[in-house]
Amino acid sequence: MNSFFDSPTRFLFFTGKGGVGKTSLACATAIRLADRGLKILLVSTDPASNLDEVLGVKLCDSATAITEVPNLSALNINPELAAKAYRERSVGPYRGLLPAESIKEIEEQLSGACTVEVAAFDEFTSLLLNDTLTSQFAHIIFDTAPTGHTLRLLSLPSAWNTFLTTSTHGASCLGPSSALNNQQERYEQAVKTLKDESQTTLILVSRPDRIALDEAARTSHELKEIGLSHQHLAINAIFKAFNRTDRVALAFETRVESALKNLPNSLAPLERSQFNLKPYNMVGIKALRDFFTDPVATQTASFAPISVPVGTLTIEHLVDEIIADARCLVMVMGKGGVGKTTIAASIATLLAKKGHLVHLSTTDPAAHLEATLKGQAELPTLKVSRIDPKVETENYTKQVIASSAKDLDKEGLALLVEDLRSPCTEEVAVFRAFYRIVSEARDHFVVLDTAPTGHTLLLLDATGSYHREVMKKMSHPGSSPSHVTTPMMRLKDPKFTKLLIVTLPETTPVSEAEALQKDLRRAQIEPYAWVINQCLAGTETQDPILAKRAQLEVEQIRRVQNNLAKTVIIVPWQQRD
Repeated sequence: MNSFFDSPTRFLFFTGKGGVGKTSLACATAIRLADRGLKILLVSTDPASNLDEVLGVKLCDSATAITEVPNLSALNINPELAAKAYRERSVGPYRGLLPAESIKEIEEQLSGACTVEVAAFDEFTSLLLNDTLTSQFAHIIFDTAPTGHTLRLLSLPSAWNTFLTTSTHGASCLGPSSALNNQQERYEQAVKTLKDESQTTLILVSRPDRIALDEAARTSHELKEIGLSHQHLAINAIFKAFNRTDRVALAFETRVESALKNLPNSLAPLERSQFNLKPYNMVGIKALRDFFTDPVATQTASFAPISVPVGTLTIEHLVDEIIADARCLVMVMGKGGVGKTTIAASIATLLAKKGHLVHLSTTDPAAHLEATLKGQAELPTLKVSRIDPKVETENYTKQVIASSAKDLDKEGLALLVEDLRSPCTEEVAVFRAFYRIVSEARDHFVVLDTAPTGHTLLLLDATGSYHREVMKKMSHPGSSPSHVTTPMMRLKDPKFTKLLIVTLPETTPVSEAEALQKDLRRAQIEPYAWVINQCLAGTETQDPILAKRAQLEVEQIRRVQNNLAKTVIIVPWQQRD
């Protein structure tokens, strides 16, 4: 297997879902190349970047030399600040030209994840094409690459001004951006650079886990569709049991082997690198330098069982609390791959086994409910359904295009069609079905497995927009707002909605869950509890690597318990998938 750092291209982009080791691998690669005597620039575009912590240096938005690693410099692009500036560049030219209500609608549209994505792309495009800066470095390494949707959009002909002035819907998820329009040529040059196999390699980072590998396969396909075919698969956290009598370790090893054996077909042809699971956190220059030399623990000393912090509850305790509060909506949220579907299915089946009517549904495009429930005895009080994002999106897209076609020229229509391919469209499209299911919780328990965090927040944005629109209409003379209950009201009502945040006992997933909680609280939605899933802590593993990982998990469990959540549920790592 050829590794991506043996003969690296000038630009290396590391992409993958949270918690797979993307930042660790990007940092370790940067240090390895710098130690060869090459001048390296490491750039993070992650909103929850922990590059400062990993490298042990306070970074900013300009290149900072890493004193412990001669030849290495690093910087952080803050996508949130970039998005704020981007929004103002987009909206500013129209202040005073459009009604205040239209400006407000545009600003709301530009609050989505796609805007943050494009704003970050805008920033690293400046780096990519900044010859004065890049000429100082042999290689530039980016931690987190843009999605295929963003790159497709930026490759289209510019038509934002026409779209703004003719669209009856006010704006798209990325906005009627004069800023984007004015820099179209620069964006096209950046995309051209990304497609150049002699200059750019995209490293798809994953773990040997079915869901993570499926996500990598989707990313690979999406990028290949737009011509970014120079890809390399990096699978992190490969595990081989050292203690051959440890049942947990052997089960862990079996799961890894199964995932690798059943690699998605689209990933099989890619050049691949594999890296072992480390018994320590990837923080500090020494740990990062050791990443590739891989000094794996082989000591035979026994380990005392890890004590899970006191005060944590189980799923069974949680279900009893939910029942005590009577029928309600249980929403399960979190990043992809943390086990939301498993948790949702567990809660629903426990409620049904206790004799309650339950509707279990999902808004997740991946829809793993059927596979998760396979083998479960049929329960007469449990109804299972799925909001099909594809069907809902197709119907919604047809409606939008039909209502806008007469007002747009060919170029503007092409832009609208592309914009409607974004994740934002999908979330808005499923909103109506989502609302129908939410309403059922007045009569029985509803357990809703939601899409990955970024998509879900857009769904809640749509819910909030609907709430504001209803309340605005009901404020007219003769209306009775006191008799109106909107979806957002139901989500804010702690008696009606129990919102659970699911995470893993690792640094990045916990940080991402913390960011989700902050977003929910800004929307005045208070999480009911946190569920920390797949905890090795408490399994009594004696394997040296897994036992050390379990010790590290306790730090994250205490972080959640002491600083982030009032109620914490611990779900141990299961030997069966």
